[in-house]
Amino acid sequence: MADEPAHAEEPRLPTEEELQEALDKVSVADVLLQAVMATTSLGFRRVSAEARDLEQARLAIEALRALEPVLRDGGVDEALVRDLEQARANLQLAYASAVAEAPPPQSAGPGPTA
Repeated sequence: MADEPAHAEEPRLPTEEELQEALDKVSVADVLLQAVMATTSLGFRRVSAEARDLEQARLAIEALRALEPVLRDGGVDEALVRDLEQARANLQLAYASAVAEAPPPQSAGPGPTA
């Protein structure tokens, strides 16, 4: 037992060739789909009361809207693109509700004098 190492073998980093092989297996559409899903999740988080940031939510909506035709033209399954469009539509509805709940902006100057 005294000859056994105190810790497990260190994990080795992949070689450049292994990284290249892994990149060759990934499609741009796969990466875009992951980005769209993450953007959708962040957009919904940004319309929530706990993490409200309506500018970020609007940015998410616009990015999703822009990527939908790109994904469709890139050969992504039509049913998946429709699901993404529905998620974006739901996010837009949540955004509209959050905007309606937002307090009106404060005016910068003094109010009118009588």
